[in-house]
Amino acid sequence: MIFGILSGLQYVMPEFIKAILPFNSLRPFHVTSVIAWIILCAVGGIYYYLSNSEAPRLYSDRLSKIHYFLFLGIGLTIYYSYYTGNFGGKEYLEFPPYLILPILFGWLLFGINYYKTMVGKVRNWPVYYWMWGTGILFMIYHLSEAYLWLHPDIKNNFIKSLAIQWKAGGSFVGSWNMLVYGTAIYLMAKIKGDDSIGRKRRSFFFYFLGLTNLMFGWAHHIYIVPTAPWVRYVAYGISMTEWIILFYMIYEWRKSLPEETKIKNWLPYKLLVMADVWVFLNLILALLFSIPAINFFTHGTHITVAHSMGTTIGINTTILLASVLFIVNQIQPDFNLSSVKKGFRIFNVSLLLFWLSLLVAGVKRSHWMYFTKGIPFSEMQSQSHWIYIAFLLFGTGIFIGLLFITLPVLKTLLTTYNLKGINENENQ
Repeated sequence: MIFGILSGLQYVMPEFIKAILPFNSLRPFHVTSVIAWIILCAVGGIYYYLSNSEAPRLYSDRLSKIHYFLFLGIGLTIYYSYYTGNFGGKEYLEFPPYLILPILFGWLLFGINYYKTMVGKVRNWPVYYWMWGTGILFMIYHLSEAYLWLHPDIKNNFIKSLAIQWKAGGSFVGSWNMLVYGTAIYLMAKIKGDDSIGRKRRSFFFYFLGLTNLMFGWAHHIYIVPTAPWVRYVAYGISMTEWIILFYMIYEWRKSLPEETKIKNWLPYKLLVMADVWVFLNLILALLFSIPAINFFTHGTHITVAHSMGTTIGINTTILLASVLFIVNQIQPDFNLSSVKKGFRIFNVSLLLFWLSLLVAGVKRSHWMYFTKGIPFSEMQSQSHWIYIAFLLFGTGIFIGLLFITLPVLKTLLTTYNLKGINENENQ
């Protein structure tokens, strides 16, 4: 969020800290941090749920610690490389290519730990176990695929390189969606106390639909690439179907939940409901710009950014915050919700206004690109100045709302972790 706000300030004041952190450095700082939040919070939740559920004990605490410190070291190295201007990667993965090797090793450790814990020890897996396991495998596959551009035959063929880049990037997102959406279904089952939610045919239909999206939905990103027509038709047909089922599942779950259960798990419940609202809003937007004729005008504008923000903040972040608050409720049932409720309201209002300001900025840019002649880019930017101010203010509102939510949560988790460490030392 800090990197996002600094980027917003540079939109409003182009010379702001430009000499220290120019926009071409701030953007990868921001994008990498967002991806790290989504992936690491999902992975941390999975580790916790495997260690504190009916499943057998986690295969290896040692492997999980190695995984943690490995990713911590890689994260600091990536930040340092961005700060010194040492890039070399592509979209989402703009750090030097050699860093992908320890990242893949970390995912391999996670995969070994997960499957050693589950295979042969848990029968009749509910769908969320399948989703987590699938997400891990495809994460390894598509992170490897994202670096095929290093091969000379692909690197020297612009069309092939671009198509593979967007395929790997789109499926990379699909892989982390498996982890996040699996967490959403896990939470619905545990909050309601009804494990059949993860075993219904509808849940497995959603899983296979998500898998299809992971494998083929990326193709709606490459309408501009001269690929075979059937690729575009398949992509258009399936690109948004996954969200329709997720929306329906959360909606049905919400209707069937007893009132006392809603009160007991008030904030995780409210966050999952908000995720459903954002699924609905983003679904409408995504269905529109998946139409090739509309995509032509929206591609490369802030409308695409609005879609991305609606997904990463409105859907993924709300599901993950629900996961964290569910864990906090288990650790400390009397957790004080007053600050978090205030943050929840600020966060929701700010996010909606932030999203709308991006749509307005995107429409204005598209109009400049296709319906005006002779107006320089700088003049268009100047005319959009008030939109960028609104974008910055509402982004700051999101940050403030998240601080109200996360600071009490972090305090509780750190206190619990420290007390646990003290108790373990006393026992030893």
